[in-house]
Amino acid sequence: MKKLFIAVPLTLFASLSGCAAKIHDNHSNTVSGPQTLYESRVINASNGAELDIKALAQRLASTDVVVIGEYHGHQASHLLQSQLQAALFRQNPLQVLSMEQFNMDNQAAVDAYLNDKTGETEMIEDSSAWDNYRGSYRPLIEFARQHGLPVIAANAPATVVRCVGREGAGYLEKLPRTGREQLPNRPFMDTPAYREKFTATIARSHHAADDPMGERMNNTYKAQLLRDNTMASRILAAREAHPGHQVIHTTGTFHSEEHLGTVALLKQRAPDISVAVISPVAWPAGASEAPLHSSRHKGDYLYFTQPLPKAFRDEAREQKAMSARFHRPSKETCQGDSL
Repeated sequence: MKKLFIAVPLTLFASLSGCAAKIHDNHSNTVSGPQTLYESRVINASNGAELDIKALAQRLASTDVVVIGEYHGHQASHLLQSQLQAALFRQNPLQVLSMEQFNMDNQAAVDAYLNDKTGETEMIEDSSAWDNYRGSYRPLIEFARQHGLPVIAANAPATVVRCVGREGAGYLEKLPRTGREQLPNRPFMDTPAYREKFTATIARSHHAADDPMGERMNNTYKAQLLRDNTMASRILAAREAHPGHQVIHTTGTFHSEEHLGTVALLKQRAPDISVAVISPVAWPAGASEAPLHSSRHKGDYLYFTQPLPKAFRDEAREQKAMSARFHRPSKETCQGDSL
């Protein structure tokens, strides 16, 4: 899959055993587990009650920003996003779609397609769309296009993110003034809980804690913060440009679950804004039940999905694939000519 960001691994869960598992919570509610990769079971995290898409949309009708976390490439995530987008539109047709999956420097290419000035393949090429665009994000864009809704390319420019990850926060000083002004003010705003979560995830991935890794990890974290701050500022700018509109933001779940990342920065930048977080949770492999209490902190609403198939069982092949994925071509330089 193209342009998949910082090397923060999404845990791939083992396959289900096939039993009809149930969710149990403190209120004695039970919910059957999803039976296909397209299905999900939406739960109110506060009480464990199951909701259908219509009921979920009704609860979210007056929320300023609805953040739908995803497992990238998971069919259930993308189906739920599309269904909820349409259901929320029926509640309030004043809607803006904001997407991590497009970078802000490609906004013009997205707008050209929405305005019927280019075709889909042209848009995909011009916007550097992710490889899974047609299978995952096409329905969202087409719904917006058909209803004349704005779409916000919310992520930070890929080149700038890459160079911050390589050189650190100081790289931004190399950018021309006009380029720097397009990025958010205070581009590395942070929260301690997010740093702790990020550091723990990277440490588990690399199994190392030497000094070079520490410096590399800090630069990688700065790049992550640039993404989150950019997305938060782009969402707020969209609300300012489109008063009264509800913003739906699609993003990888690491950027939003536990109300961290982009969500925490939204609240820092605009304390009065109302934000709802919808987070995916993989159904425990082989479990006869899925206790809600262990996941309720991940969002205001949860949607349980079947886990994706395990990508690798051979560790050597997995390491080789990861190295190839995040290899930096020598011809790519960071001379401050981005944007």
